[in-house]
Amino acid sequence: RPSMTETRFLTMPDGRKIAHRFLPGKGPALVFLPGYMSDMAGGKAQAVFDWAQANGRACLLLDYSGCGESPGQFADGTLSRWRDEVLAVVAAHCAGDVVFIGSSMGGWMMLLCALALSEQFGSERVAGLIGIAPAPDFTEWGFTEEQKAVFRAGGTVYEENQYGPEPTPTHAGLWADGENLCLLDTEIPLDCPVRLLHGQADPDVPHEVSLRLAKALRSSDVQVTLIKDGDHRLSREQDIALLLSTVAGLAGAS
Repeated sequence: RPSMTETRFLTMPDGRKIAHRFLPGKGPALVFLPGYMSDMAGGKAQAVFDWAQANGRACLLLDYSGCGESPGQFADGTLSRWRDEVLAVVAAHCAGDVVFIGSSMGGWMMLLCALALSEQFGSERVAGLIGIAPAPDFTEWGFTEEQKAVFRAGGTVYEENQYGPEPTPTHAGLWADGENLCLLDTEIPLDCPVRLLHGQADPDVPHEVSLRLAKALRSSDVQVTLIKDGDHRLSREQDIALLLSTVAGLAGAS
């Protein structure tokens, strides 16, 4: 690929270095937000990047601090911290409209980023949102009361990881921060088009979360696509094809 698409690093004011890849092109810029413990090397992120390159579209991939190629301690990560990193990289590369594409936790992140961007620059900066098994408010519905008690005591919860050999940790700081950023119980003041893709066989994020999100969004242009046999990752060939057709339909294929 041309050197402009190779990994670069944005230095935050406190010295954090955020790995990212930016592809210049026509807008709105596609900004892919990975899920929890995921990164920009994932199949869905790469598929969106390749689609953008083939269609002359602007695209931005990034790794949150402590994830992928971005240095730092994963245990320091919170939604607020990662949101601010996304906004900084977007500010550095995307002068115009953006479409946020969020996978799992990235679906919560896309809402937080869209709200922040709209508040700062006006709602017209956010051209659309695409959620892939979006998981807003997972700190609330995703843990038992016993696990929440561990977080309140400052502890870490480890859960079985079906995608790798090591258990998945969730740290108290991330949980507490997330509890202050929950969105589903009030109207979410976003008016852009929103497309939500969710597998009904998702063992991690119930598809009802997407239905709750659709109801909470103020926008009248919200569509939820349920994939009956779809799992959480939605990374099969047919799932990727659905994602790319959704991107083309929302962002406008050239």
